[in-house]
Amino acid sequence: MSARARTASILALITAPAAASAAPLTPVGVVAGAPPLAKLIIFALLACTLAAVVVSARKLASGPRLDGGSAFVSGLRLGGPLAGLLGAAWTGLGMAIGVANLTQPVPGSVLARGVAEILMLIVLGLLAGAAGVVGAWALEARIDRTVLKG
Repeated sequence: MSARARTASILALITAPAAASAAPLTPVGVVAGAPPLAKLIIFALLACTLAAVVVSARKLASGPRLDGGSAFVSGLRLGGPLAGLLGAAWTGLGMAIGVANLTQPVPGSVLARGVAEILMLIVLGLLAGAAGVVGAWALEARIDRTVLKG
């Protein structure tokens, strides 16, 4: 396959989804068009955020017991943003390589999908980190009250 044919096929792959979708870009559309690794990170960050909220709520509602869940919530404070940034960097790298291999200019509407995916990964990572911070603060306050009371 010649370089010109390869470039044409890459351009067709990039522009075909944008041309085929006349609907406006939505968060669901960003996730649907994301590559498998980005989808995995997105769903993992959503699951971890939800799990942090559930673990924190169950632990706070359990009374004076101090067992289980604190390490997960504390680890999410740093791990969530790092996972989001790692996914965003990987997506940005793939997007930059794809654009660099093209000889024709790429329309902004095509690039917007990649930028939206990058921003979604960053926001979900920060959301997971925020859920971890708030949950850890609440759990640490509960532990302090329980220990100092006794």
